[in-house]
Amino acid sequence: MAKVGIIMGSDSDLDVMSKAAEVLEQFGIDYEMTIISAHRMPDIFYDYATSAESKGMKVIIAGAGGAAHLPGMAAAIFPMPVIGVPIYTKSLGGVDSLYSIVQMPSGIPVATVAINGGQNAGILAAKMLAMSDPELLAKLKDYKEDMKEKVVAKAEKLEKVGYKAYN
Repeated sequence: MAKVGIIMGSDSDLDVMSKAAEVLEQFGIDYEMTIISAHRMPDIFYDYATSAESKGMKVIIAGAGGAAHLPGMAAAIFPMPVIGVPIYTKSLGGVDSLYSIVQMPSGIPVATVAINGGQNAGILAAKMLAMSDPELLAKLKDYKEDMKEKVVAKAEKLEKVGYKAYN
C-alpha cells in the first residue's frame, strides 16, 4: 500500500514533483503520484483526499503554482500531514505559490518547502514516516552522513589545489 501521495495540478509540475518521488524510492518508501486539480475537477479531488487515509497514505506531498490551492485543500480534508511544494511561475517567480501555501488559516497547517523544493518535500515526508519506523530513521541518518562525507571530500579537493582549509 502507498504511504505517500504525490499530487500536482499539472503535468508541467512533473519535473519538480518527480524529485520527491526519487527521494522516496531511494528510501524504499511506497508512493503513488497523480495529476489532479482542485479547481478543474473538485469532485475527483475530494474523492482522492477523503480516501487517501483508507488507502494507507500517511503523508501527502502537493505541488502547485499560482493560486496554489491544492496543498491547502488537501490539508483541509486529509487528516494527516500535507507538505506543500510551491511551483515556480513565470509571472511572479513562484512567490505567489509560496505565499498561497504558507498563508493557511489557523487549524489547517501545511508544511511548506522552498519554491521547486520537491527533493526536500520527499526528505521531509521520509522524516515524518521515520518517527515510527526505526529502519527508515537509520536510512535517513546514513543519508545525512553521506551528504557530510561528500562535502568533506570537496573541501579536501580544494586543499589539494592550494586553498587553505578551515581549522
